[in-house]
Amino acid sequence: MFYTYILRCTDTKRKRRKFYVGATENLEKRIINHKSKSIKTTKSFDKIELVYYEVCFNKTDAIRRELKLKTGFGRGYIKRRIESYLKSLRD
Repeated sequence: MFYTYILRCTDTKRKRRKFYVGATENLEKRIINHKSKSIKTTKSFDKIELVYYEVCFNKTDAIRRELKLKTGFGRGYIKRRIESYLKSLRD
């Protein structure tokens, strides 16, 4: 199994947030790597949380899905998909 996943990354010092989209075969290990700051693109963030993931049967499908979620349409899909979660953070 392969996973396409979305992390919500927060840098409290610089007051910035970002969604990170990735694909992996071992989701648990990959999240640990992000949180231990061994991934270059997310190491500047002090809070990293998994907010969404999808399961794919092969690597090609997972990577294709990752690329789709990184487009403008994909970012909108992410926000709509986890809308109630994001709203609960503001309350």
